[in-house]
Amino acid sequence: MAFRTKKKPAKAKKKRTKKRFSLFRNEKLYFLFGLFVLLLAAYLLISFVSFLFYGAADQSLMDSSWSEFLFNTEVKAQNKGMKLGAYLSEVLMNGGFGLASFAFVYLLAISGLRILGRKTGNFLKSILYSLVCIIWFSVALGLFFNKTNAGSAIYWGGHYGFVLSNWLRSLIGVVGLVFLLFISGLAIVVVRFDGVYARLSQLIKRKQETSGAIDTGDSEDEQETAEQLAGEEAITKIIEDDDDVVKAIFESDEDEDQPLDESVEDILEIDDVEPEEEVAENAEVVAAKEDEDLALTVEPKHQEEESDEIKPDELEDYDPTLDLASFKFPTLDLLEDHKFGNAEVKNEELVANKNKIVETLRHYKIEITKIRATIGPTITLYEIVPAPGVRISKIKNLEDDIALSLAALGIRIIAPIPGRGTIGIEVPNQNPETVSMHSIIRSKRFQESSAELPVALGKTISNETFMFDLVKMPHILVAGATGQGKSVGINVIITSLLYKKHPSQLKFVFIDPKKVELNIYSVLEKHYLAKLPDAEEPVITDIQKVKNTLNSINVEMDARYDLLKAAQARNIKEYNKKFISRRLNPDKGHRYMPYIVVIIDEFADLIMTAGKEIELPIARIAQLARAVGIHMVIATQRPSTNIITGVIKANFPARIAFKVASMIDSRTILDSPGANQLIGRGDMLIAQGSEMTRVQCAFVDTPEVENICDFISEQRGYPTAFLLPEYVGEEEVAPGDVDLKNRDELFDDAARVVVLNQMGSTSMIQRKFSIGYNRAGRLMDQLEAAGIVGPSEGSKARQVLLQDEYSLEQLLNNL
Repeated sequence: MAFRTKKKPAKAKKKRTKKRFSLFRNEKLYFLFGLFVLLLAAYLLISFVSFLFYGAADQSLMDSSWSEFLFNTEVKAQNKGMKLGAYLSEVLMNGGFGLASFAFVYLLAISGLRILGRKTGNFLKSILYSLVCIIWFSVALGLFFNKTNAGSAIYWGGHYGFVLSNWLRSLIGVVGLVFLLFISGLAIVVVRFDGVYARLSQLIKRKQETSGAIDTGDSEDEQETAEQLAGEEAITKIIEDDDDVVKAIFESDEDEDQPLDESVEDILEIDDVEPEEEVAENAEVVAAKEDEDLALTVEPKHQEEESDEIKPDELEDYDPTLDLASFKFPTLDLLEDHKFGNAEVKNEELVANKNKIVETLRHYKIEITKIRATIGPTITLYEIVPAPGVRISKIKNLEDDIALSLAALGIRIIAPIPGRGTIGIEVPNQNPETVSMHSIIRSKRFQESSAELPVALGKTISNETFMFDLVKMPHILVAGATGQGKSVGINVIITSLLYKKHPSQLKFVFIDPKKVELNIYSVLEKHYLAKLPDAEEPVITDIQKVKNTLNSINVEMDARYDLLKAAQARNIKEYNKKFISRRLNPDKGHRYMPYIVVIIDEFADLIMTAGKEIELPIARIAQLARAVGIHMVIATQRPSTNIITGVIKANFPARIAFKVASMIDSRTILDSPGANQLIGRGDMLIAQGSEMTRVQCAFVDTPEVENICDFISEQRGYPTAFLLPEYVGEEEVAPGDVDLKNRDELFDDAARVVVLNQMGSTSMIQRKFSIGYNRAGRLMDQLEAAGIVGPSEGSKARQVLLQDEYSLEQLLNNL
């Protein structure tokens, strides 16, 4: 791939294009346009209502010429919308759909609210149902008001309703059209309103149950039998009050002929009658003064347990994007198509390379039975099938000889290609093709991707868009020599995510020790960036703030795991799904959790400066943070073993290697050679476990990234950046100071020895505890900092400031 320098006229043209289209991305313009649509809806409503009363009076105005209608100010209309309102009402109602045209007012109103950023339900469904209702009402009114009175100027169904109703009536008749309208209208209501179907089905079931009860018969003998049975048995009736639940047990008198106070219907309404023995066991008898009194049993009030979950039926699903409902994703016109002037691989070049490969192999008495070429953007893969009996290692050893015969920058032999049964020889093209980010973003594979965090890096040898889901990676280690496309690769990863994820769903943490590579994204602070509460700059460059930020991400990770545990979810996807369906209560601390992607550039500089203080929190994040949606992308141009340690490699299974200087560096990154044989300028190898893929990285220029960032930053954002948990690190000890928080294990014993002997000598501490001079000297410095001994006086012993053991114990307790 050739990274070409852009010409100045092209830059000037790009700036003019940016200014030309910036007006259409202006939020004020959308606001004014939304107000205009709402005012138009109100104007049409007034005109339509006025047309119902003054339509006949304005008919003469409709017959006048255009010049008189437009320019004659003496001609007045009775319509409250004046001449334009009368004309629009005539066209949309009489010439259109009649009274059903009022639905256009509704469509304009919800469209205006939508433009202004007001959520109005499902916008597309509202439009679809409105259009269907317009047609239905127009046909219905055209059928039932087919003829208009001579004194009326209003066609209730409009012109289209009149024509459609007459056409359908000629096909299926009046009765058939009435049935068609009834069935279609019922279908519209059932589909539009979910509760209608449930009520209709319940109503039909109730009728069936009622009819079944009537079929059993209501003979007098059966009623008498029911009354006798009711009089002989005990009847339990549940009386529900607001405060208590009372069960009253009614027992029949000894006289069987005594009529019952309750009717049979009341008796039959009781669902469950518990036996007297079970009621007596579960209830507490209060008292019964006389035989005629009713026995009263009171149960304790039942206390319902509170649940953290909210029933999903009560509320609509939570939409995290509502805070920025008007947010618009970057458009394709912000990216340039760098395909102009790309040279294709000619057939002559393919044939010449094939002949040279075959000739070189025959020099070493290696015959091949088949050869095939696959043309890629920057390299061409020649697959060969050797003759039986040829050792693969023999072909592998001819790598430099084949490169010499082809006069290529460097070739790479894959022996064998996994799963293909062939040997691959990758030869660079004479005229590499530029893979533009524009072509990657507009590819069908990227646009239709259902991945949580889709990343499109470039194109493979077979010209297919190479994509992966960052959630499944889950962390990436990017390494390569200076100037080989590493920074462009980082920009491609970020750009892919910006084109797919809403600001509420994704947050970035940018760490850039060089201070210039990632600073371009600082304008996205209120949309996509996350930082510490006290951080002034959104892109972190200071080493101490890098430590605090990484430790803060560890705190955020632990907090997220606590929320997952409380919600009984295994990962962030399950947790957010429960939260969106309102099964988690925000009052219990639950919240929607966006994905966090940590981008670290120049990782080697951090390790050289801070060492373990940087490596340990990064290793912990890499080990645990995948399930809670925290992912890392680390880039370095120094792939040595002291930078990419075993702990880092073990937790970063996905690695991207651009061209490196030596095979040792390639083995450090990929655990195999190959990165040293790349041609550079975006050519890279991607290792995912045991699988390795060669990809030409897409090219996104700095002005393109600026255009994307400007497009996003001009839109309304959050009040502040996404705030990470506050982290207070340990205070650093200045050089020469003594930290009494990290005292030596022998500090207390050494202090007692010094006070008892009243002599502050380093050599004495050495002899008493059998330790070296350095440790004894550190102990003496700590004793001085604690106020037990005085400062050094050269070769003399130090002065002991405490005179007795009691004072020493008090001082040690205070420490």
